[in-house]
Amino acid sequence: MSSEALFPSLGALQHVVTVAGVLAVSKILLQLLWSVGSGVRIHFWSRLWKKRLVEDYGRWAVVTGSTDGIGKEYAKELARRGMNLVLVSRTMEKLHKVSAEIVREFGVQTEVIQADFSGGRPIYEDIAKGLQGKEIGILVNNVGVLLSEPQEFGDVSEKDIWSHVNVNVASVPAMTKLVLPGMLRRGRGAIVNVASSAGTVPIPMSGIYSATKAFVDFFSRTLEFEYRNSGITVQTLIPLYVSTNMTNYSDLVHKPGVFIPTASTYASSAINTLGYTCRTTGYWAHSLQLYFLHSLNEKLSMLMLEKWYMLQKDSVKKNKE
Repeated sequence: MSSEALFPSLGALQHVVTVAGVLAVSKILLQLLWSVGSGVRIHFWSRLWKKRLVEDYGRWAVVTGSTDGIGKEYAKELARRGMNLVLVSRTMEKLHKVSAEIVREFGVQTEVIQADFSGGRPIYEDIAKGLQGKEIGILVNNVGVLLSEPQEFGDVSEKDIWSHVNVNVASVPAMTKLVLPGMLRRGRGAIVNVASSAGTVPIPMSGIYSATKAFVDFFSRTLEFEYRNSGITVQTLIPLYVSTNMTNYSDLVHKPGVFIPTASTYASSAINTLGYTCRTTGYWAHSLQLYFLHSLNEKLSMLMLEKWYMLQKDSVKKNKE
């Protein structure tokens, strides 16, 4: 069939093309406006209207991996808002030090539970005993491990493989299982699962970390959907680089700046988003970075990330020389 039969005049064809173009551009603009509006609400409005955590969720919060980095600073932000804390981490000396620091600074109650999450299933019996009798209002599943430097999977040790599985993966549903029944009985509570932007796209040279954080992201999102009408808030945090001990292998990802916040800066921003959104980077500059990354097709983003991680690996070699 000829084009003349379909369109009586060239003007009609031009009109159809114009309308299609306007609709396509309108869709892009609406998506952009929605993203900007959501970003303002999540990252800036939330600073002005902070949630009342004790009233909304309960008196006690549990934070895993709470003696360093994001976990420690998030625990301090919870204490700043009046929450009592159960700190769960591997090293007792660090636990007592952080506990004393928080009590001295904020005057809240703290308790500590020593647990090495790389030990797998046996550790959770002692954790359960330590949580008995407490109204757990907030659980922060923060504990995590990262390879000491970017590596291809063939170079990753068996120890590192199981450490990633036990710490990054198993700890999240296992800890959730301990506190969720009590939250359901009370009809309130919050679970914050610290995933990573590395779990939103495949990351060459850090594949096992990327895969384990993808599990956290998907588990957290399904949990939020299942219990969306129960009074329980489930939030997934997907940060990019934060200046912590986990990133000190290279100045490229460790030196603090606008796009690489300190753990303190990140935690104070992230906690404000609790109750405003169920999935966020937690920090405005990270949201800009992730928006750009997700605008690329997967293969292109993987090629860029591979080059980036190779630069990090070269940086590690230079630091060792």
